[in-house]
Amino acid sequence: MRPGKDGGKDIDRLTENLQKMVDLEEESYYSKQVIAEYRDPVHFGKMEDPDATAEKTGPCGDTMRMDLKVEDGMVTDARFTTDGCGASMACGNMTAKMAIGTSLRDAARLTPESLLERLGGLPDEHRHCAVLAMDTLHAALKGKAGKNDASAPSKKEQRA
Repeated sequence: MRPGKDGGKDIDRLTENLQKMVDLEEESYYSKQVIAEYRDPVHFGKMEDPDATAEKTGPCGDTMRMDLKVEDGMVTDARFTTDGCGASMACGNMTAKMAIGTSLRDAARLTPESLLERLGGLPDEHRHCAVLAMDTLHAALKGKAGKNDASAPSKKEQRA
């Protein structure tokens, strides 16, 4: 294919059409909330000097890290990283959003099901991403509890 004098415009049109096709396919597969979370993951990145941190690897090989800042028994900030897919990115970001502003006890009560509900669901083959995100959050909370924080949830409270 030899570019003519309008070759640049043709490439721009082709690129725009391809992007529209990708967007339509994504929208048929993922909820609008999932797409929003992985396109703009505002809580992505490592935190300097976190009060609690954990890293877990899921069954598909995705790894997630969750860093937490805690003040007076409340999660005041949460950051995550993942080397996984868009669903892992969306789950990590929404988990951080859900944890921020909650007590350690309430954060420990968050579930993969509550995450899936907030995201508007995930295709069956990506539901394990919600489990990975919550397992990582709960592991970070356990790490904080291990630092003798009296406001941390007990094992019994985590199961409640």
